[in-house]
Amino acid sequence: MEPTTIVAMIAAVSGVVLGWTGKTQAFKKDVAQEAGNGASLRTDVEYIKRGVDDMRLEQRAQGQRFDLLSERVTRIEEASKSYHKRLDRFEENRRGDL
Repeated sequence: MEPTTIVAMIAAVSGVVLGWTGKTQAFKKDVAQEAGNGASLRTDVEYIKRGVDDMRLEQRAQGQRFDLLSERVTRIEEASKSYHKRLDRFEENRRGDL
Protein backbone atom coordinates (compact mmCIF):
# COMPACT_ATOMS: atom_id res chain seq x y z
CA MET A 1 0.00 0.00 0.00
CA GLU A 2 1.07 3.44 -0.73
CA PRO A 3 1.60 5.98 2.02
CA THR A 4 -0.98 8.39 0.58
CA THR A 5 -3.62 5.64 0.60
CA ILE A 6 -2.82 4.81 4.22
CA VAL A 7 -2.97 8.51 5.19
CA ALA A 8 -6.27 8.88 3.34
CA MET A 9 -7.74 5.84 5.12
CA ILE A 10 -6.54 7.09 8.51
CA ALA A 11 -7.97 10.54 7.77
CA ALA A 12 -11.31 9.01 6.74
CA VAL A 13 -11.51 6.83 9.85
CA SER A 14 -10.46 9.68 12.16
CA GLY A 15 -13.02 11.96 10.46
CA VAL A 16 -15.76 9.42 11.10
CA VAL A 17 -14.65 8.97 14.72
CA LEU A 18 -14.39 12.72 15.35
CA GLY A 19 -17.73 13.34 13.64
CA TRP A 20 -19.41 10.63 15.70
CA THR A 21 -17.87 12.00 18.92
CA GLY A 22 -18.99 15.55 18.12
CA LYS A 23 -22.50 14.39 17.29
CA THR A 24 -22.69 12.41 20.55
CA GLN A 25 -21.57 15.41 22.59
CA ALA A 26 -24.07 17.69 20.85
CA PHE A 27 -26.82 15.15 21.49
CA LYS A 28 -25.89 14.98 25.19
CA LYS A 29 -25.96 18.78 25.42
CA ASP A 30 -29.37 18.88 23.74
CA VAL A 31 -30.72 16.27 26.14
CA ALA A 32 -29.36 18.16 29.15
CA GLN A 33 -30.83 21.44 27.87
CA GLU A 34 -34.26 19.85 27.26
CA ALA A 35 -34.18 18.32 30.74
CA GLY A 36 -33.41 21.74 32.21
CA ASN A 37 -36.25 23.32 30.23
CA GLY A 38 -38.61 20.57 31.35
CA ALA A 39 -37.65 21.08 34.98
CA SER A 40 -38.17 24.84 34.64
CA LEU A 41 -41.56 24.28 33.04
CA ARG A 42 -42.59 21.91 35.83
CA THR A 43 -41.50 24.45 38.43
CA ASP A 44 -43.55 27.15 36.73
CA VAL A 45 -46.62 24.90 36.57
CA GLU A 46 -46.28 24.04 40.26
CA TYR A 47 -46.05 27.75 41.09
CA ILE A 48 -49.24 28.42 39.11
CA LYS A 49 -51.02 25.51 40.81
CA ARG A 50 -50.12 26.86 44.25
CA GLY A 51 -51.40 30.29 43.23
CA VAL A 52 -54.70 28.82 42.05
CA ASP A 53 -55.04 26.85 45.29
CA ASP A 54 -54.43 30.03 47.30
CA MET A 55 -57.06 31.86 45.26
CA ARG A 56 -59.58 29.07 45.88
CA LEU A 57 -58.95 29.24 49.63
CA GLU A 58 -59.36 33.01 49.62
CA GLN A 59 -62.55 32.73 47.58
CA ARG A 60 -63.95 30.19 50.04
CA ALA A 61 -63.09 32.48 52.97
CA GLN A 62 -64.77 35.43 51.20
CA GLY A 63 -67.88 33.29 50.70
CA GLN A 64 -67.98 32.45 54.40
CA ARG A 65 -67.59 36.11 55.35
CA PHE A 66 -70.37 37.03 52.94
CA ASP A 67 -72.67 34.39 54.48
CA LEU A 68 -71.98 35.74 57.97
CA LEU A 69 -72.64 39.28 56.83
CA SER A 70 -75.90 38.21 55.18
CA GLU A 71 -77.04 36.60 58.41
CA ARG A 72 -76.25 39.77 60.36
CA VAL A 73 -78.16 41.94 57.88
CA THR A 74 -81.17 39.60 58.10
CA ARG A 75 -81.15 39.82 61.90
CA ILE A 76 -80.89 43.63 61.75
CA GLU A 77 -83.80 43.79 59.31
CA GLU A 78 -85.92 41.62 61.63
CA ALA A 79 -85.00 43.75 64.63
CA SER A 80 -85.82 46.88 62.65
CA LYS A 81 -89.28 45.55 61.73
CA SER A 82 -89.95 44.71 65.36
CA TYR A 83 -88.80 48.17 66.42
CA HIS A 84 -91.06 49.84 63.86
CA LYS A 85 -94.05 47.79 65.01
CA ARG A 86 -93.42 48.81 68.62
CA LEU A 87 -92.98 52.42 67.57
CA ASP A 88 -96.26 52.36 65.61
CA ARG A 89 -98.09 50.90 68.65
CA PHE A 90 -96.52 53.51 70.87
CA GLU A 91 -97.65 56.31 68.56
CA GLU A 92 -101.19 54.85 68.35
CA ASN A 93 -101.37 54.67 72.14
CA ARG A 94 -100.13 58.17 72.44
CA ARG A 95 -102.71 59.49 69.99
CA GLY A 96 -105.40 57.68 71.92
CA ASP A 97 -104.27 59.33 75.14
CA LEU A 98 -104.53 62.79 73.65
